[in-house]
Amino acid sequence: MAEESTQTLNPEITKKIEKLSVSFSIWPPTQRTRDAVTQRLIETLSTPSILSKRYGSIPTDEASFAARLIENEAFAFASSSSNTQNDGVSEEEGIEILQVYSKEISKKMLETVKARANDGSGTPIAEATNSEDVSSVDESESAA
Repeated sequence: MAEESTQTLNPEITKKIEKLSVSFSIWPPTQRTRDAVTQRLIETLSTPSILSKRYGSIPTDEASFAARLIENEAFAFASSSSNTQNDGVSEEEGIEILQVYSKEISKKMLETVKARANDGSGTPIAEATNSEDVSSVDESESAA
């Protein structure tokens, strides 16, 4: 029905309506998206999965800490890898940065489970990371 009404409009007005269409930005992701990524990481690290079959699962509290750390580091890495300013990125650049972000999350998640499995002692992830990494997670939590 909306399509019919725009077809009866003057072509000049129709062009203006099309220009007003909603646009979205792929990068940077919204905080809501980043939180969803973190929640999915927690699930992946703490529940039965292909990773847990091979490397063991991580208790939920440790998985939560590790997921926040992984996501924050991947976001910072992807953000710093782009050559863009604050004026936004093109769709193509956004997709490339998003791919860097995704690959970095995967890499860090695998490093985390491998390190914990190789440790063999079950050392909590929070104790195994250096204090600088821990403070960056704590700061981002208070900012959220």
